[in-house]
Amino acid sequence: MELLFEKFAAYSVAILFCLIVVIIYLRKQKRDSKKVEEKIVKAKLEGMYEPVSLHPVVDEGSCIRTGACIAACPEKDILGIRNGKATTINASQCIGHGACFHACPTQAITLCIGTEKRGVELPHIDQNFESNIPGIFIAGELGGMGLIKNAVEQGRQSVENIVKSLKKNHQATYDLIIVGAGPAGISGSLTAKKHQLRFLTLDQDTLGGTVFTFPRSKIVMTSAMDLPLYGKVKLYETSKSELLDLWKTVLKKNDITIRENSKVEAILSENGHFKIETLSGEQFTAKTVLLSIGRRGTPRKLGIPGETLEKVAYKLMEPEAISGKAIMIVGGGDSAIESALSLADQNDVTISYRSEVFSRLKPKNNEKINEAISSGKIKVLFNTTPVKIDKEFVLLSPTTGSEEIKVKNDLIYIFAGGELPTQFLKKVGLEITKKFGEAILKHK
Repeated sequence: MELLFEKFAAYSVAILFCLIVVIIYLRKQKRDSKKVEEKIVKAKLEGMYEPVSLHPVVDEGSCIRTGACIAACPEKDILGIRNGKATTINASQCIGHGACFHACPTQAITLCIGTEKRGVELPHIDQNFESNIPGIFIAGELGGMGLIKNAVEQGRQSVENIVKSLKKNHQATYDLIIVGAGPAGISGSLTAKKHQLRFLTLDQDTLGGTVFTFPRSKIVMTSAMDLPLYGKVKLYETSKSELLDLWKTVLKKNDITIRENSKVEAILSENGHFKIETLSGEQFTAKTVLLSIGRRGTPRKLGIPGETLEKVAYKLMEPEAISGKAIMIVGGGDSAIESALSLADQNDVTISYRSEVFSRLKPKNNEKINEAISSGKIKVLFNTTPVKIDKEFVLLSPTTGSEEIKVKNDLIYIFAGGELPTQFLKKVGLEITKKFGEAILKHK
């Protein structure tokens, strides 16, 4: 009887211990869920909740709360656990790298483009990255994949597909012309070289595409990638300069020259191939074309007097070489803020922003700019827009209707986004569709 009592007591202690563990776990889960809910409320207030590009969508029926997606994401607070299920928090900050997609053990995550409310315009492409015009292929950011690793892979695959279908007995000068020397264009160029194609790569600016315009300290890599004719690139948290140096080395080693400052104005079908015309009047012919241009296209201009002055720029080059200047930054996005911060140590920096608060900034940028403002390192003129640029000053108009403000100025950097190359694409004849939450990457 005594032995039976002892066993009962032992079982009771074990059961009680298990109950305590469960209660502690449930309380912790409830506290964590509340924290995530608070973050979501904050994200909505700051305009960071709604996604603007490629982003994860969680199937709650398949999610088992492993937290693998959160651990895999290199960004902060994109995903969280609420009520025992994964959910998005600051979806507008998602860079679409897909680490969460690959990490989920139950395949509960799909990567989608656009939402039910906000559509994203993309050209139509098939599984081979070919557009509605046979012979014109699309890869990289323009096709919905802006992350470097994904763009590099698309550039490689698209050219591999071109090689399979290419007929060599054509009358064009080139087998392939690649438009855009960003990650997808560089990868496509290396793949074309690997297969000994007659090809030419054109870019409206310089090597690296939009990557080249990032401030020098910008981190542009979050995972390894396979680069044609080089192999696996295991550079995590890579700076822009390191990545560009790598590309230059690989291109030079393989004797590939990018024709820079050659903006393509037209792509015309002619006699079974394509005629490519540039802004400078050059003409080339090719059997196939790979469009690897960015979605931003040409930097958006303000359209105000004085905008053609030499002091005006739309991208920041070598910020460490600029010192002792009165600099105006126009814009309130991440690119504007990062540029202002990179210039503030050696210059007098002022930001003109049309709204009353910064919104949709990455958490780190938001924290840094607030610190810079509090310390007086950077001055911000909210609710203002430039209306005139002069050699010695910038004239700002307050949105509140008060008197215009004249600010002494040596240099002005305008970060007003970019104009989508929609007109160019339509002129080429490409079919443009608006994606409202359509899956770009999903498990089979």
